[in-house]
Amino acid sequence: MADVHSATRPTALITGASSGIGFATARDLALAGWEVACASRPGGAGAEAVERLRRDTGSESLHFLPADLSRPQQAVALATSFRERFTRLDALVNNAGAYVARRVVTRDGLELTFALNHLGAFALTAELLPELSDSGGRVVTVSSDAAKAARLQLDDPNSTKLYYGWLAYAWSKLCNQLFTGELARRSARLGIDAFAMHPGFVATSFGHTGGWSERAVRLGQKLFGRSPERAADTVVWLASSSEPSGRNGAYFVDRRERPFAAKARDQRAQQRLWELSEELVSTALAGGASSSSWGTPGVRRSSDRALAGP
Repeated sequence: MADVHSATRPTALITGASSGIGFATARDLALAGWEVACASRPGGAGAEAVERLRRDTGSESLHFLPADLSRPQQAVALATSFRERFTRLDALVNNAGAYVARRVVTRDGLELTFALNHLGAFALTAELLPELSDSGGRVVTVSSDAAKAARLQLDDPNSTKLYYGWLAYAWSKLCNQLFTGELARRSARLGIDAFAMHPGFVATSFGHTGGWSERAVRLGQKLFGRSPERAADTVVWLASSSEPSGRNGAYFVDRRERPFAAKARDQRAQQRLWELSEELVSTALAGGASSSSWGTPGVRRSSDRALAGP
């Protein structure tokens, strides 16, 4: 049963909202009068962050939803939890992400960077497409210009052959752009706009993984990093402004449209990543046993016949 949140007030779901860009985005949208659901890891700083946002903004329209988006099961459960508490969704901000210096495998057998930075956003978005369609909503995915340095590794999405933290991160950010391009094509008939953006080099705790690399990141952030508030400006603009309307599938840097990384413009690669992501999510939901039910039109609530392809 839906909670008592206003059905007339625009509503956003923001992942990775306990700090950094997600936190700043949640604050700005709350100040603009939005209902904001803030999703972040269970047992982390998410609940405390929402309390701080309420104090800072004076708004009670901020809510915490726990989910570990590196696990497709929890991404799907987050969509269900959101649906039970809110009556509309105007903007989904896929912001949760991490840089992982050494290869980590999740309980689902997925490489952590790929699972969190791409696959969780894919599963969550697919589950919530009916709600986004009802409101003519938007999907804003935080990518990075790091995608320009990525290898297209559709034959090895979990980086089993070669793992280097920066390459895995760049691959996941390329996935964000490939996903946005395919989502824009598949969901256009639903009245949904899909955007990706590059936040710039931001002074947050992102990339603080210990060792010499963290020291280098911290120094760079101190010297050259922009504030989370500045980085969040384009996210808020894409989520709430009328200006980006009509630019479905576009990539933005500081509110300006820019081309995707070259490899992200390959429509065949976009389609292949979508199909691969469906397979991986389906397998994870089946507990490791191969199953195609999640990706089959008519099984998910989101399969409004539009997701079957262009």
